Amino acid sequence: MFGFRSSICRLANIIGPRSTHGVIYDFIRKLENNLGVLEVLGDGAQSKSYLYVDDCVEAILASAENMRSHVEIYNVGSEDSVNVLTIAKIVAEEIGLHSVEIRCTGGVDGGRGWRGDVKEMLLDISKLKMHGWKPKHGSVESLRLAARNMVKETVKPEKLKNLVKVASRRF
Repeated sequence: MFGFRSSICRLANIIGPRSTHGVIYDFIRKLENNLGVLEVLGDGAQSKSYLYVDDCVEAILASAENMRSHVEIYNVGSEDSVNVLTIAKIVAEEIGLHSVEIRCTGGVDGGRGWRGDVKEMLLDISKLKMHGWKPKHGSVESLRLAARNMVKETVKPEKLKNLVKVASRRF
């Protein structure tokens, strides 16, 4: 009625600096409390798409710039997915821990981490790609960038040095 135009974006797992929740944050906290073992909820095979926040912002801008009707709906994500075991290894590496035992809980409902967890997720981003947008980072690179930034932001440098020093003596 008023000529408004809307771009609706359905987002994958958006990750990046300053996050205070999610799988990377949880793994960092778990490793701070136990250097030798990292507990993974589920069977570790859960596979999802991860998109770095910079790519997400560019996708949202592209969605708004390429509207052809009053309402457009776009999926925003990466072109690939990664499993939780790989995420666990990336986080441990970014902390500087290379001999962490990863233990999967087995999960519920066929390996999900918790009731309601999605076992596999990869959005179809072809509509946005037709408008010229494409993510600059794949899921693994996005996870590594986010983990590196989150370790710097959340683990104090002196604690990080001590974690790595203790871990190297331990293993």
